[in-house]
Amino acid sequence: MIEVLLYVFGILIIVIGLAVSIALHEIGHLVPAKLFGVKVTQYMVGFGKTLWSKRKGETEYGVKLIPLGGYVAMTGMYPPKKPGEAARASTTGFLNSVVQEGSPRTRGSVEHADIVSELERIGDVEPTELRHGLAGMVDDAREASAETIAEGEDHRTFYRLPVWKKIVVMLGGPVMNLILAFVFFGIVLVGFGVPQNSTTLGSINECLVPASSSATKCDSGDPAAPAAEAGLLPGDKLISVDGAPVENWDAFRTLVSESPGKHLAVKIERKNDQGEAFQMELELTPVANERQATDAGGQAKVDATGKPVYETVGMIGATPASEMVPQSVADVPPFVGDNVSRVAGMVLHLPERMVDIWNAAFGSEARDPNGPMSVVGVGRLAGEIVSVDDAPVAARAQVMFSLLGSLNVALFVFNLIPLMPLDGGHIAGALYEGLKRGIARLRRKPDPGPIDTAKMVPITFAVVVVGGFMTLLLVYADLVKPVSFFG
Repeated sequence: MIEVLLYVFGILIIVIGLAVSIALHEIGHLVPAKLFGVKVTQYMVGFGKTLWSKRKGETEYGVKLIPLGGYVAMTGMYPPKKPGEAARASTTGFLNSVVQEGSPRTRGSVEHADIVSELERIGDVEPTELRHGLAGMVDDAREASAETIAEGEDHRTFYRLPVWKKIVVMLGGPVMNLILAFVFFGIVLVGFGVPQNSTTLGSINECLVPASSSATKCDSGDPAAPAAEAGLLPGDKLISVDGAPVENWDAFRTLVSESPGKHLAVKIERKNDQGEAFQMELELTPVANERQATDAGGQAKVDATGKPVYETVGMIGATPASEMVPQSVADVPPFVGDNVSRVAGMVLHLPERMVDIWNAAFGSEARDPNGPMSVVGVGRLAGEIVSVDDAPVAARAQVMFSLLGSLNVALFVFNLIPLMPLDGGHIAGALYEGLKRGIARLRRKPDPGPIDTAKMVPITFAVVVVGGFMTLLLVYADLVKPVSFFG
């Protein structure tokens, strides 16, 4: 029963952490929008049915049923088709950019006479030229503007902002996720530390087996490994070799590698049965043995045919114990940058990744543990981690903070994809607008004004449909063939 409760608790941690991350993401949009004078009508965390809301000033703040999204509704993200028309209120949310809360009029819900009168009022094309299909979706977006913008407030619309202010508003959300990633990974690196090889021995081998050998255990005729023969034990701490202090395991390993057949005076610290530490000196003689060669980056070397490259070095048959070593604050930015780079690479190869997910979900292929997963999959991992019996509490907490950091990196990268309705799509639109206006100034042409982002509504719809399909596929794969840390 306790294990089940811990599993549920792990899932709740991720759900709450994700909801908080989304809430702060939308605050990243809300604050600069209000500072720049844009009218914000709604700030919502989640989507679906509204569980709670409260109006403060002109903005309604609320929480919705499903905490897997959020949005800030700003007036006038879509500029009017013609000067003098009202703009459409839109949102920063993924789904809400296409499906607005409430029931605005659509093309199928009004009479032909109403369309005629409306077209005559705004001076659009003749009724006989009424467009349908993708062009009709754009018209619908503009048609909704008269119902969402209060009279006399066109100056408070998003589209009237200078380009740099538009970028600040839309970049505010992803930047908030990036800041959260720094916080979570900072807690992991600086607060908990990262595992590193220590100068304490973790295990002692009975014998030495060449790396090119297929043997998996020692035979009775195999000579004892030098460490075992010298009397070294797991838990012994290396103090010095031939009088020179042992600073770290890598330095000791290099010394041993360069000393096959050489007698080394090794001073160690050992604890007795009462836990009291004492020092003693042993004679250790490394023997020549094969191991796979590595390059400067620690990667295994292979020849032109792809076969491993081996080298003969001195070895003693001992491995170090791992210890958590806190890192400095300066180590956090490179760590976050590496995570951003890996997630960006995953996004660039998302189509082929989704094919792999499909093959794993509906076929016999194994699931890639480093591939994408849905919130359901992350929640399952969190539940497994928290419910592990023999794992220290600190280790569980460290992994949970790592998951939350990874989630925020994913939110940062995903939202910067330059497609509507994602933040990156609005940023790309603002940059394009700035480019057009800059070229017009250089050519001494009239200001072309804001770009017509309403024309991107069909793309927005397509992105939502494709994104929804990928989400459903990931959720299904995480249910039928989940990624697990524990097999």
